[in-house]
Amino acid sequence: MESLPKVVKRRVNALKNLQVKCAHIEAKFYEEVHELERKYAALYQPLFDKRSDIVKAAYEPTDEECEWKADEEEELTDEMKEKAKLEEEKKDEEKEDPKGIPEFWLTVFKNVDLLSDMLQEHDEPILKHLQDIKVKFSDPGQPMSFTLEFHFEANDFFTNTVLTKTYKMRSEPDENDPFSFDGPEIMCCTGCTIDWTKGKNVTLKTIKKKQKHKGRGTVRTVTKTVPNDSFFNFFAPPEGKNDGDEDSEAVLAADFEIGHFIRERIVPRAVLYFTGEAIEDDDDDTEAVVLCVQEGEEEADEENDPDYDPKVRSPLPAHIHPPSKDLWCPEKDLTQLFSTLLAQDALSSSYWRPWVAAVIS
Repeated sequence: MESLPKVVKRRVNALKNLQVKCAHIEAKFYEEVHELERKYAALYQPLFDKRSDIVKAAYEPTDEECEWKADEEEELTDEMKEKAKLEEEKKDEEKEDPKGIPEFWLTVFKNVDLLSDMLQEHDEPILKHLQDIKVKFSDPGQPMSFTLEFHFEANDFFTNTVLTKTYKMRSEPDENDPFSFDGPEIMCCTGCTIDWTKGKNVTLKTIKKKQKHKGRGTVRTVTKTVPNDSFFNFFAPPEGKNDGDEDSEAVLAADFEIGHFIRERIVPRAVLYFTGEAIEDDDDDTEAVVLCVQEGEEEADEENDPDYDPKVRSPLPAHIHPPSKDLWCPEKDLTQLFSTLLAQDALSSSYWRPWVAAVIS
């Protein structure tokens, strides 16, 4: 900019003003996306409610609802099917008839690395009582937010039937730095008070320390209550961003990633995380993205190599492109494109929306 003539700088300033207007239009785009999410959440909810009823044994699905066509490679011969059926009947006779789908959500959590890393052994008996997770969006006309509701059956650990976590967002450019706008930004999150039964609070632990009296030299044992690692610390998050406090902002960002992942992936696809199928898909998609990134890095290295000759360079495989080309290439298979987007959407709440919008348009 410094080397540009004054008249050109003036025109560049005009372009910047246009860019600010673009940022405000983009903010409106995200607001409308939030409205769409709210609309379709209402359409999904009856299906999720039925899922919950099956999990907690409030509803027994019919034979027709339980029919599932296996993949071709999973299809068995009649003889194998009969043998498998007999083995299942034998197992059912050996144990009590389970109600619903025992430990459904606990299994989901243990199958997902992002969530299993938060779990402690003392959390598991509590999460066996988790019956459902719901997502509630802010009402029309209200500031952008969403709430995760964790529904528990009656248990010996706390009296709450629902634990909540609310994430409040802002979708507008910062007046002081409008060019930094990149979609909805998490502003704060609010947990809830857990009404623990006496002696059952797993977020606290009691430790004993020996203290020596400075004057008399006597030693006494002091009991202290200190914080304890637990999944249930998730409901006591940092309240909001503190300007200049990088640690607080990092904790808040990590907390938001977890909340976003539960909202976008766990709740809509819970059964696939229970069976492990969604985990396999995530692993496959992540490997594909890593391949694209590595290939892009290798290509950049080659182009920076003074001895590099594009005429003798081995051709790039048709199915692999550097990330930018891989995501935008118009002849790219859309299924692969969306798989790549799904693999990356846990990185940021707004990470995938511009790409989806571009594909739709």
